[in-house]
Amino acid sequence: MAHSTISAGAATTHGTSSPSKSQLAYDFIKARIEDSSYTPGYRLVLGAIAGKLGVSAVPVREAVRRLEAEGLVQFERNVGAQVAMVDPREYHVTMQTLSLVEGWATAASAPFMTADDIARARAINDQLARSLQHFDPVAFTRLNLDFHAVLFEHCPNPHIRELVDRGWARLRALRESTFSFVPDRASESVAEHSHILDLIELKADAFELEFAARNHRLSTLDAFLEHEAARGSLREPLRDGLRPPQGGAQETTDQEPFPEEVAQQPSRREPSATKESA
Repeated sequence: MAHSTISAGAATTHGTSSPSKSQLAYDFIKARIEDSSYTPGYRLVLGAIAGKLGVSAVPVREAVRRLEAEGLVQFERNVGAQVAMVDPREYHVTMQTLSLVEGWATAASAPFMTADDIARARAINDQLARSLQHFDPVAFTRLNLDFHAVLFEHCPNPHIRELVDRGWARLRALRESTFSFVPDRASESVAEHSHILDLIELKADAFELEFAARNHRLSTLDAFLEHEAARGSLREPLRDGLRPPQGGAQETTDQEPFPEEVAQQPSRREPSATKESA
């Protein structure tokens, strides 16, 4: 979207007096937050905004401080000023739902992944690892979606795939990048990606893979909720109740995660048990 320089004296109040430069910057930024041009996690580069408005960085800084006091902007270590998360609880339930459907989709997709698919995912994860040295949370998030898309693209259940796509779309509406809020989580995420790929290559049990993919998503949620709790944004802790019991897949092997025709796995149930469960 093209931006033209806005003269600090172009706007008027009641058709007579010009607003202060700080007010101009405040109105400019707030309007873009409200119309979602600047989404949660969007980094506010003071010099760039000042250039668009034709003012110095000083009034922009004053405007950002006002917006911070209103809860619309927050400052993060190693990131600077950025648009605040509007509703942490909405993010929580979206991530919780995505952990369930994406975990299932990843495990269901795994039997259909080729060596080329795995190599493609590893190449993307290598890009993510290299990007940690000059970290850009928005670029990292885009690559992160590319990585996960490879993992669940062969999911044979189109309804689950649609739910995963909707979950990612909802996340984009809620924030530009979670890693803007918890940048330290990025390196852990890359390591977990490698572990998930190892499980796929080893043709691990579907439960183990599903839980690994689910917990990968929930770990990012945990990091964000801890961050928000430290800031005082959450009045009470949120529990997801989605963690597997101690022992993970080993304690749940009496259940079948997917129909045989979907995941192409031999059933571990006796025929009579299968009929009863039907």
